[in-house]
Amino acid sequence: MSSEMKEKCGVFGVFNHPKAADLTYYGLHALQHRGQESAGIVASDGKAFRHHRGMGLVTQVFSRDTLDKLVGNMAIGHVRYSTSGQSLLENAQPLVFKYSEGGLAVAHNGNLVNARVERDVLQQQGSIFQTTTDTEIIAHLIARSSKKHFDKAAPDILNRIDGSFALLIMTEKQMLIALDRHGLRPLSLGRIGDAIVAASETCALNAIDATFWRDVEPGEWLLIDEHGMKTGRFAPKSEKSLCSFEFVYFARADSIIHGRSVLTIRKELGQILAKEHPVQADVVVAVPDSSIPAAIGYAQESGIPYEVGLIKNPYVGRSFIEPTQELRELAVRLKLSTVEEILTGKNVVLVDDSIVRGTTSKRIVQLLRQAGAKEVHVRISSPMVKNPCFYGVDMPTKEELFANRHEKEHEMGKAIGADSLAFLSTEGLLKAVDVNLAETSNRCIACFSGAYPTKLYLN
Repeated sequence: MSSEMKEKCGVFGVFNHPKAADLTYYGLHALQHRGQESAGIVASDGKAFRHHRGMGLVTQVFSRDTLDKLVGNMAIGHVRYSTSGQSLLENAQPLVFKYSEGGLAVAHNGNLVNARVERDVLQQQGSIFQTTTDTEIIAHLIARSSKKHFDKAAPDILNRIDGSFALLIMTEKQMLIALDRHGLRPLSLGRIGDAIVAASETCALNAIDATFWRDVEPGEWLLIDEHGMKTGRFAPKSEKSLCSFEFVYFARADSIIHGRSVLTIRKELGQILAKEHPVQADVVVAVPDSSIPAAIGYAQESGIPYEVGLIKNPYVGRSFIEPTQELRELAVRLKLSTVEEILTGKNVVLVDDSIVRGTTSKRIVQLLRQAGAKEVHVRISSPMVKNPCFYGVDMPTKEELFANRHEKEHEMGKAIGADSLAFLSTEGLLKAVDVNLAETSNRCIACFSGAYPTKLYLN
């Protein structure tokens, strides 16, 4: 996938387990693909918070010594990309605050579309913000709520925030779990013994050997404390509008979302792509890693053999923008290398999951040609990305998006140096994502269609 589109964030929480911080560490490790800029854990023993945050990967931020200090039977954790707020330690989550009732910790996956409006109101009322992330707004709203106690204030303020949010909010003794009214972000619940676990993806539940319980419903909140669990709604029950890119790219392939295997869906995307855009070729090659299942599906449907023609360097992290064209090309070579014996003299179908700006796609096509590929036919297992995301995906502006700078597919193909280029149709995407076609309106496809499920507060 083009490097310009980044995953959002990941949240993980455990209630009622003596090793809550350790379990959260392993859960965050499983969610590392959702955020690689910072990581943090807050734990509580029922009396006080102990917390640690840092910049970098989970394994870089936490050591055995730091985890041993995070004593408690409840914990929440977060891995982050800076989709809202700068990439600074002060913005690393969970955010931790002190207010009239004690400690408050917040971990948030998503973006609040009314963040600017609410921040302006709160500042006029005297709030002093310590970060640039929209997550801090949630803490200020709780602290200023007319409801006296956390168990009343936290569910109450959920009506004031809009956009996408999978939320874990914790006091010294209580934990609130909530999902936005549209269900734009994934959030699953599990059990391990007597403990309750919340995670952005089921792969994190598997990492700690927790049993999947159910998904959190759109507009639902759950409050857990020593007396048990209460559930309620801050918005009427509605259909899930989960981000379609969770299935295309963001989620880990071994996760289950809304009862569907992400791996199976990605293979189906490739199969439908092969039906919609067949081509005569010798080999199907994937842009690793997330495109591999779609490439396998394309090969299965087309009868063209799948081969490993590109190798990803697993030790290359996120790279900065290189200052010269020569260095940018070297950066791509550092991340990806070609297998010439697979490519030389071959007509190649190159399967990728999306094109954002087009710059990375162009460089990959060049790599294949330099390795001796005779023809390169690019097939994308999602529709054209024509609109920016306002729900927690770091994406270029509308004008910068590749699909908006070219009118037709053949022009796009020429721009990246391919012999042909074709995208999966929106209908094909929805057919793979939803078994029941009557439910196809239940997925957010705003980046493809421009039909956003919420008000955007752009003025």
